Amino acid sequence: MRRLLFGALGVVFVVTGTAAEPRPLVAAHRGGALLWPENSLSAFRGALALGVDLVELDVHLAKDGEVVVLHDPTLERTTTGRGAVRDLAWAELAGITVKGTTEPLPRLGDVLALLKPSRAGLLLEIKVGVNRARYAGIEEKVLAPLGAAGLLARTTIMAFEWDTLERLRALSPAVRLAGLLSQRGAERTGGVRAAVEQLRAIGANDLGIERTLLSPETVAAARAAGLTIGVWTVNDPEELRRTLAVGVDYVTTDRPDLALALRGR
Repeated sequence: MRRLLFGALGVVFVVTGTAAEPRPLVAAHRGGALLWPENSLSAFRGALALGVDLVELDVHLAKDGEVVVLHDPTLERTTTGRGAVRDLAWAELAGITVKGTTEPLPRLGDVLALLKPSRAGLLLEIKVGVNRARYAGIEEKVLAPLGAAGLLARTTIMAFEWDTLERLRALSPAVRLAGLLSQRGAERTGGVRAAVEQLRAIGANDLGIERTLLSPETVAAARAAGLTIGVWTVNDPEELRRTLAVGVDYVTTDRPDLALALRGR
């Protein structure tokens, strides 16, 4: 037996085998959005079949509290529906399909059922609604099914809104939290070093950075604050090669097939 450390999640799993786990971990962004329709059950099945280390997805809250897997706060771009997710109950959303498929709009529970028998981890981003309005109670609504499925230890919950992370930490001392940081966000907070200090004060575990922020200094700042670090969203083959070699814990990509192949080389 050996102990395998998933650095991006900070969770130790006991597994059999002798080979070292390839690093960094590869996360399928929205299930692999350049391979399949994004945030669809087909995408998540495809990503798991590829053998990705992590699946990344986004969630919103329907009018009746159902947790829905979708990137945008509105339905038009990626589904056959119309309007804001928060204005519709699940009974109204259930007949909507993901564009490019005949599949229903996924609920979080649907994706957790796919993940549970696999060994993949989950990167779950909590979104905000139209006009960046928070979904009241979404933190509890996300934590509950993760706990019921036994997947809390395999999940990192992410948000650009760090008050969301504060609420999650108050609800759960154990859940892993990632603060997402864009180029604009870094400018607002006074740079990466200031951002990682804020995350450490919140009790976050991980820094997820936009690809334009990646540098040895950024990686060093995260390490000095005791944070793991991931990069999003890297798709270009040459940029993927450089990112895979720079020492981050995970790389989020719309081309997980390419990232896995390049990491293997």
